Amino acid sequence: MSVTPLPIRKRLSPEESRDAALEAARALLVEVGPQAVTLKAVASRIGRTHANVLHHFGSAAGLQQALIERMANFITSTIRDAVLRQRDTDQEPGEVVDLAFEAFGEGGAGALASWMILSGNEDALDPILKAIHDLVDELAADHSKPDRPIQDDTLQLVLMALGDALFGGPLTRALGLPRDRARTLARAMMRDGRGS
Repeated sequence: MSVTPLPIRKRLSPEESRDAALEAARALLVEVGPQAVTLKAVASRIGRTHANVLHHFGSAAGLQQALIERMANFITSTIRDAVLRQRDTDQEPGEVVDLAFEAFGEGGAGALASWMILSGNEDALDPILKAIHDLVDELAADHSKPDRPIQDDTLQLVLMALGDALFGGPLTRALGLPRDRARTLARAMMRDGRGS
């Protein structure tokens, strides 16, 4: 009788282990939804123990908060780069709109943020709210337009992207509109300055 050896798990540094857990959490969020982002599911996905993941985050809420913080930093840095490119080339803000809609929709930020609010964990949104605030402050410096403040554009874009992520599919079907209608309206709003 032969015995098949167990696969050898690579020893990870604490930082590598934490990064692997956050990447697994993001994948679960996108593939299954926010309810799937649990310590047990993340541990299983990366081949670690529940205790190992618990050690890094303290709780499922801690894991979710770390995930939304990572997502917020990625989203805002990506959008910052797109805005700066748009300003340099004087192109339309379509890329910025697409990035916002993708982050909240396909990227899962909208579902995670809403789930946290509905489960009473509204404080967990602080990292994303701070990241948005800091980005707006940075982008508003030397580019403030009294008749069209960047805060107004940001509020409208984020609310449209979040609403589309959560309710856009069913609503556009009910209204007989193309699925990307909210994104098209957001592009026009950003381009024309409507609603400010």
